[in-house]
Order: sequence, then structure tokens, then C-alpha cells
Amino acid sequence: MRQNNVEMVDFRIVDVPGRQHHVTIPAVEVDEEVLESGIAFDGSSIQGFRGIEESDMVMRPVLESAFVDPFMAVPTLSLSCSVYEPNGTRFDRDPRFIAEKAEMYLKQTGVASTAYFGPELEFFIFDDVRFESSNRGAFYQVDSEEAMWNTASGEKNLGYKVKNKGGYFPVPPVDSQQDIRTEMVKELMNAGIRVERHHHEVATAGQAEINFRFSTLTRTADNVMTYKYIIRNVAHKYGKSVTFMPKPVFGDNGSGMHVHQSLFNGDVPLFYEEGQYANLSDMALHYIGGILEHAPALLAFATPSTNSFKRLVPGFEAPVNLVFSKGNRSAAIRVPVAAVTPKTARIEFRTPDCTANPYLAFAAMLMAGLDGIKRKIDPRALGYGPLDKNIYELPAEEKAKIRSVPGSLEEVLSALESDYEFLLEGGVFTKDFIKTWIDFKRTNEVAALNLRPHPLEFQMYYDL
Repeated sequence: MRQNNVEMVDFRIVDVPGRQHHVTIPAVEVDEEVLESGIAFDGSSIQGFRGIEESDMVMRPVLESAFVDPFMAVPTLSLSCSVYEPNGTRFDRDPRFIAEKAEMYLKQTGVASTAYFGPELEFFIFDDVRFESSNRGAFYQVDSEEAMWNTASGEKNLGYKVKNKGGYFPVPPVDSQQDIRTEMVKELMNAGIRVERHHHEVATAGQAEINFRFSTLTRTADNVMTYKYIIRNVAHKYGKSVTFMPKPVFGDNGSGMHVHQSLFNGDVPLFYEEGQYANLSDMALHYIGGILEHAPALLAFATPSTNSFKRLVPGFEAPVNLVFSKGNRSAAIRVPVAAVTPKTARIEFRTPDCTANPYLAFAAMLMAGLDGIKRKIDPRALGYGPLDKNIYELPAEEKAKIRSVPGSLEEVLSALESDYEFLLEGGVFTKDFIKTWIDFKRTNEVAALNLRPHPLEFQMYYDL
């Protein structure tokens, strides 16, 4: 704080759905006692936390999360926080605590000492977004200067629009967002996040990807929250808007969050064994087996929005097939094989998306993988692959044998209702939390959407 002449300190927490909240304190009021003891807040006003009758809670900063916020008018230090009860015990619905408990459970099992996670977040950068849902009508509309639908728009048009499904790696001027992504990268690096690359993604209308370096489970989830904050605010500074929605544009690719995962014991990688399929160890195969076996329930945390299932549609390039493969990007799990060493051996779960709360999603993935290791679930014996063929060219009878992910949020919530025991191991998740999650999603998202007329219904049914 002294080195950067900090005037304000921002304390941040994450609610159960995965949104950040903050409170700001003058730096002159932040001493060692405040940093150790934390500050009080009203938990009843945070989604998924507490009722009004037991609302007093405490947030305590995680010092290693500190970075100087580049978007505030005065020098401001940002700190992620953990949530505590007034008596000093951890709050069991705090998503960050659930992630930490998953890491503690991993060590207790003796299977490994560390789980590394490396998510790839995709997003859209729009120039305009409008939407409304009321009792008299509903609509949404997005726009992007580079979108294919704008080839004939504007008083002056220089062309170089991104074709549908033609946005992967074009150079400027087709890639019109090189500079804004570069500024995003610089701010991420200034915040202490190690960035590996950035590029335009497949879809038209400003789809982008910026990849950062893997880290431990909870630290990676912290980085995801910082990443989203920085990406949105750099875009806002440019007069643009970012969304991490999985499917904001009809008829083109959606945005996912491919999650790379590996286990280590100290410095020893545990997912590598030369000579086996894709150089995967038996432990890695069992970890894959756990994720694929529990995938329908797991997706209640990893693809937890109604919009998630607009992306996960069979027959397109979405990772809906419950198989693993070393080359097939429509498989739920891909095993990277290019430029892989023993220490970079990993699995990539491609089905998740960025509407997930990263603390909950990563914890649930680890618990599913550990259950696979504990029970020695062999994905080959259960018909989960490996499948290194082009699924779209398979004969119909062979294609019919491939299981797909559920088709809606309601289906994955039902799957979680009947398959959650693996999440309770080590007290990582609780029955109360899982029930709260299911009830919240059904009431506030599934039912809310089902109750409302859709604009397409007017087109389909108005004249019947």
C-alpha cells in the first residue's frame, strides 16, 4: 500500500451463483488488525448466503490476492476475501471455502498433494447490447462492428468482416480487436496473472480467448474472478461490452471454458505414463472415468445456466459426447498430446462454460475425478472411449452407442439430486448446500424461463 500510494482498499467476496461484491475502505483505516480480523457485512443481502435473522458475517482478506486496481480514479488495492461466521469459523456456503476444502480433502486421501487447474475462458466483445423481459414483451439484440451481418451497414464500411465460423486466428484488419485484447493482457499481467496467449476465436461478432497459466485449484478460481473483472472493465473503457454467456449469438459457435486438470505429488506428475494411450497413467484414466461417470450431475455446477444448453447441442461442434479422445474436440474430455512432457500431461474437460462459479465447478470436478481414482473407474470398460474417429462420419448404429450430456439445466439438476454422494466426501460439499443450489436454480432460472413467452413462439404459433 505504501509502495503504490494506495488511498482506498477494496474488499471482495463471491456469492453462491458466482458474482463478485465489494466494499471499499480508506487506506488510513486499514491496519494489521483489519487485515487479520476482517470487516463485517450483511450476509442476508448476498445471494445464497443467509436469512435476515442471522445476517452478521465477516470477510477476511486473502493477502496473496492483492493487486492495484487499474480502473479506479484513485490508487486502490483490491483484495479477495474468505467469509467467516461472527465466532471466527468458516462459513460453509462460501464458495471459496468449498474450493479450499476440496484441496484439503485431496491431501487427506493421500492420492496427491496438489491439483492443478488451467481453464480457457472464451467470451464475446460487443459494441452494443440491448434486452428486455417484461409482462408486455421480450427481446434481445447484440451488435458488433466486425460481425458478418454488418457487411452492408453504416455510412462508411471498409469490409473485412469476420465470416460466420471464420474467426479463428485471422490477422488484422479482419481481427479488429487485437489492441483491446492486448490491453486486457497487460492489465492481467499487472494484476499478477501469468498470460500465455490471446487470439480471436471462431465466431463472428467479437469472440475472443485469452489464456492464463494454470495454478492450484483455489488460486485458479481466484484468478478467474480477477480475469472476468479486468476483461469487462477494459472493454467498458473502450466503449464495448463483454459477455461470458455460452450462447449469445444464434447460428455460430458458443463460448466454453475448457478446464485442463492434473495431479502432482510434490514435484512428481501423476498423470503421465509413457507407452500407454496418449501417455496417460492409470490414475489419469480413472480420473477421466470419474468425471465421465458423474458428468450429468457434475454439469449442474460446470454448465449451470439455461443458456449453457443452447451451446451443448448434439450434431454441432459442441463437446456433448461423453467420451475421451486425444484428438476429437467434440469429445467431453480431450487429452492434449502436442508438445506434452511428463509435467504437462493433463486432461481437458471441454464441456464447462463461464457461467459456472469457478470455486464450485473446480471443486466438483476434482471430487468426481477422485471418486474415479478411489473406485478405479475404467472409462474404457464403461464404453467412454477412447474415440479418435470423426463422430459425424460414424455409421448410425455406432453413433447411437455414444452417450451425450443431458439437454437442459433441469435434467442436470435432477441428475445431481440422484448422484451427489461423491461430493460429500471429506465434508467438501454438504447436503444443505446441494439442496440450496438445486432449489435456487429451479426457482430462479428454470421456472422463471419456462413461465415466460418466447419471441420465437410468436413466430411459430401466433397465427394458429
